[in-house]
Amino acid sequence: MMAEAGAGGPRVSELLALGRRLWDELEASTEPSSGAPAVQDKVRQGLDALQRAAAMVAQLELFSENEELEEIASADLKFMLLPALLGALTLKQVDLSRRREHLESAREHFLRFLKLCRNYGLGSFQLPPGSSSEEAAGSPSAPRDPAQPNLVAVAMSRTAKIERYKQKKELENKLASMSSSVESGTADEDQIREFYILQIQKWIGTSLEEIESIDQELVILRSRDAARQGPAGPRGPSRPARTPVKPFILTRDAAQARVFGVGYPGLPTMTVDDWYEQRQRQGIASTPQRVPAQQGFGEPGSPPCPSPPAGASDEELRKQQQETEEEKDDEEALQKARDWDDWKDTHPRGYGNRHNMG
Repeated sequence: MMAEAGAGGPRVSELLALGRRLWDELEASTEPSSGAPAVQDKVRQGLDALQRAAAMVAQLELFSENEELEEIASADLKFMLLPALLGALTLKQVDLSRRREHLESAREHFLRFLKLCRNYGLGSFQLPPGSSSEEAAGSPSAPRDPAQPNLVAVAMSRTAKIERYKQKKELENKLASMSSSVESGTADEDQIREFYILQIQKWIGTSLEEIESIDQELVILRSRDAARQGPAGPRGPSRPARTPVKPFILTRDAAQARVFGVGYPGLPTMTVDDWYEQRQRQGIASTPQRVPAQQGFGEPGSPPCPSPPAGASDEELRKQQQETEEEKDDEEALQKARDWDDWKDTHPRGYGNRHNMG
């Protein structure tokens, strides 16, 4: 049955020709970005024309599952390309917020085209996995772990891709040699029929490749969406925020604190005892156990020294005496530092250089 014209509007063949022409222009476009306004405007025009043509074809019921390929008129074969062209133009849309929707829609268009071709016996191919429950039941296979690749299936897929690539090149060469006569109207009906069947076979290979690419991208998008919507993982109890500690000079006793505090007025000093008391008030550290001082060694005011153990040798006594003298030297050095700081307090810088002033 020949396709009829729409009442008061463009004919189905005109809409198909418009969509096909826009597709060809997009494929040959030199625009640097597929998101350019001119490119997306052609995509929208092409989709609108092809969708209107597909609605007319469905209303006319040009194709049926109960008829053979020979029953279709040669001029109507070209309308079988509508779902494939719709899928290709749908992929040209660049709205990232609707990318997953566009991918799923394009896959449905390509799959509808492949099922139509299989019903009419056009081409020898297998539908992609997961097309329908009936197809999955018709081709039983042993269950396997998806994490383990099926090497036989991978090898068969690679062989099929190579074969499709060779067929695609042969079909393109044949179509190029026949297109001039068909477009000029000099081709007979048999040549026109062969030309459209070759176009359909070419788009079968294109649809299989596009569905494979779509499935790979959908896996990535679904994983990304699941990661965004997934609940946050369990977290341990949060630690209380610690109060920042200001820098200070830690001294051995109050005397050192007074000495260092004179030269560094902007930096506070603190003895070890004061530091532990402050940490105890903040609840960070407990008060350390104090070791009672042993009397009998050293001078008054010097750090207490432990008494020598009973039966100590002369060598041990000499070492202990040396340590006591070193601590005494430390006290003398500390006293000199105090005297020097006291002198600086009463003698400003430059004092003593005034004798040579004129």
